[in-house]
Amino acid sequence: MADRPQPHQIQVHPQRRYDDVGAKGRAGPSASTILAVVTLVPLGGSLLGLAGLTLAVTLVGLAVFIPVFIIFSPILVPAILTIGLAVLAFLTSGAFGLTALSSLTWAFNYIRRAAGFMPDQIDQAKRRMQDMAGYVGQKTKDLGQEIQSRTQEQGRKT
Repeated sequence: MADRPQPHQIQVHPQRRYDDVGAKGRAGPSASTILAVVTLVPLGGSLLGLAGLTLAVTLVGLAVFIPVFIIFSPILVPAILTIGLAVLAFLTSGAFGLTALSSLTWAFNYIRRAAGFMPDQIDQAKRRMQDMAGYVGQKTKDLGQEIQSRTQEQGRKT
């Protein structure tokens, strides 16, 4: 390791001269920066104070209500579980209702699109159904007349 010469690297950082700011000389903060600081420092301080007050009230509340919770926990825990399960059941029924509604909407749109693609076939099926209904109606009428004529013949024979 001693045989090899170690490489030397030189890093050059430009030096900035602060005494040569420009023609204006040394400029202070702008009016908008001063206005922002004057506005935001009191606001930030008041919000920080409110956060501390909230933390203190929370700790005092926990110190007061933990013993009360421990005393009433045999009543509170089942009540909380019951209310939680009731809310869960309500939300589940709503989710099932939305699922059913969206499924029915999808099926309706699917059928409507399918009917739009095959209007000739649907019209032909409607005509066949009407023809079949007319044929069945005619056969029923003929059969009723035949039964009536047979009953009249049976009435004459007796």
